[in-house]
Amino acid sequence: MTDGHNSTHATVEAEVLDSSVIDEGVLRKVLLRAGRTIALPALEALEMLIDPTTPAQARLTMLAALTYLIFPLDFVPDLIPVAGFSDDLVALTAVISLWSNHITPQIRNRARQKLDKWFPL
Repeated sequence: MTDGHNSTHATVEAEVLDSSVIDEGVLRKVLLRAGRTIALPALEALEMLIDPTTPAQARLTMLAALTYLIFPLDFVPDLIPVAGFSDDLVALTAVISLWSNHITPQIRNRARQKLDKWFPL
């Protein structure tokens, strides 16, 4: 049995997810600057975000992590080579590890395919 608060909370989460979109073009520009090391967890987070089987709480967390990555103001400016993206990498890997039981082989596969497309070897 759920109370009205839980129902309202779930509705708000669904509305946030439905109204929030990570612009892949913007994300790609950031990731091309950041490099492959940060791109893989970012793409896994993106794929988890857009996968309908990912629970709403996990999707919101991925949205927050990706927003932090592409947000221009940062704790460590991304213009600083290597160190600039270290806080982003820590944030992404932390949220992904928190929800790692929801990363399916299909999500990993889609992320890897996008990584190889964006960063040809």
